[in-house]
Amino acid sequence: MNPPDVPAPDQNADGDAGDAPAEPFADVDLAGATVSTDEPLAPKTWLRVGGPAQHFAEPTDRNQLQALVKRCAETDTTCRLLGGGSNLLVRDEGVSGLVIRLPKEHWSELTIDAEAGTATVDCGAPLSHLVAETVKAGLAGLETLVGIPGTVGGALHGNSGGRHADVGSVCDSVEVMTRSGEIVTRTRDELSFGYRRSSLDELCLLRATFALKSADPDDLADRARKTWILKKSSQPLSHQSAGCVFMNPRGQSAGDLIERAGLKGTRVGGAEVSDRHGNFIVTGEGAQSADVLRLIDLCRDTVRQRTGVELETELRIW
Repeated sequence: MNPPDVPAPDQNADGDAGDAPAEPFADVDLAGATVSTDEPLAPKTWLRVGGPAQHFAEPTDRNQLQALVKRCAETDTTCRLLGGGSNLLVRDEGVSGLVIRLPKEHWSELTIDAEAGTATVDCGAPLSHLVAETVKAGLAGLETLVGIPGTVGGALHGNSGGRHADVGSVCDSVEVMTRSGEIVTRTRDELSFGYRRSSLDELCLLRATFALKSADPDDLADRARKTWILKKSSQPLSHQSAGCVFMNPRGQSAGDLIERAGLKGTRVGGAEVSDRHGNFIVTGEGAQSADVLRLIDLCRDTVRQRTGVELETELRIW
């Protein structure tokens, strides 16, 4: 994905800026990559709140990405990876260092081998694209992940899933880039996945292979359709919202705990606990990141006082 101050879900990395130079990307060879300054991040996240990135880049290939990452390592500059922005809250003051986003038009290559039962995909691809194409190809294992937003990399990092499956259960290998810019492959026996967690803590996930099983495409499509209808009926998919704010405590539902605490519909500034699902926060006109943070604290404190359960944040906070 992860405590709230440690970026990770969106495929993220964190670090201290230290004594990094004010302009670490000026007059250096970045393999053609362009770095902007004071780039607004709010429009790039589902909550649509938060401040800018000190530096921002969208590399179009591995050479550019590697040059940027190595420059950050050389200058002790914080480097973070922004995925689909579906599980991320950016603080109002923004973030220091470099934020990298992998544009899907350059990082979404997908290869399906139906005979071998594998799908290999760039981690910048939308998870929805991977799900749709594997269902169409008659490969089972990812169809119940329909409706989960974000990128493949973000999904793997936080082991996204639902009641019936998670993405890590069918992951065979992942090619990653470390914080020093080295590219290595993590095989299945090196990977571990838990509830909304994985051992994939490298800076960037590049490409992943999934081991799937042959099935009837119509049956898979029907299963995916039923899952989508269920999610659409209970989650605020059409609002400005992120994914689930809190992890489900063992054997319990965070949304149910929040609802039983009487918090559905509660507002702080421009942020509100969804009246459709207690584990979603939606933002409206004039909302600020601080409103969301105060609402998160209110939900956590109220649930703790009334039930004794400590809610752990699933939403990543920069």
